[in-house]
Amino acid sequence: MSTAVATVNKGVFRELNLRQKTLLIIGLTSFLLLTIVVSSVTMDEDSLKTDFGSKNLNPSAEHPFGTDWMGRDMFIRTVKGLGLSILVGAFASTISTVLAVVLGLLSSAGKAADSFVSWMVDLFLSIPHLLLIILISIGLGGGAYGVVMGVALTHWTSLTRVVRAEIKQLKTQEYINISRNLGKSKWWIATKHILPHLIPQILLGTILMFPHAILHEASVTFLGFGLSPHEPAIGIILSESMKYLSAGYWWLAFFPGLSLLIVVLAFDMIGDNLGKIIDPKTAQE
Repeated sequence: MSTAVATVNKGVFRELNLRQKTLLIIGLTSFLLLTIVVSSVTMDEDSLKTDFGSKNLNPSAEHPFGTDWMGRDMFIRTVKGLGLSILVGAFASTISTVLAVVLGLLSSAGKAADSFVSWMVDLFLSIPHLLLIILISIGLGGGAYGVVMGVALTHWTSLTRVVRAEIKQLKTQEYINISRNLGKSKWWIATKHILPHLIPQILLGTILMFPHAILHEASVTFLGFGLSPHEPAIGIILSESMKYLSAGYWWLAFFPGLSLLIVVLAFDMIGDNLGKIIDPKTAQE
């Protein structure tokens, strides 16, 4: 019976066109990520209480990801850590997007402004990403605020380049020249003509920024410069697990690391498939 159902499902999936498959993948991956965030927020804090009578248990039906050295369920810790990482990535990506759009629009104000934006992009790209995040995070006092701002203030460069290049192309369009000849201000042209055309690139750039933001947050936290040790962050979980790998407790690092990889790949899948919908060449296939 299950084999027949699986065969029918495969047949239905084959009959879907590219657009339908793309929307289905976006929907499923978005549902997965939303489930992780909602589960992380709604989980009771008592679920992470210590139980030294159940410490370092192997993965089982009761504890799918095993337990740690304090008897805490690793599945619950991992879900809460992933939810926290996604929320940090969301705040950081939103701030980075706002910076990228503002600087991109500023570059259209004139040659001096464009040179300034180009110089800013080159300056931030010349400094190693991780080092700059650590310096900003420490400078702002660390913790969740320091990490969010550190990630946000270092991830706007790529999207700014995309926005700046798109604006340069749009400024050569005939309707832009007509508006300029009619006496419309640069701000009016930027907000009425240029900004609406940038929305697809901004949306796609924000989503593709998520994986980088999440991985950098986990990296900084892993090194001890990010979130506080009492937070159930993936970076902290992985950092703590390093002390116990030599004792054979492999599940302490394996499942959190694998889960983080799945979340990052999910965002990449959403971004890639969203790009197919936005691309005029593949949007109607």
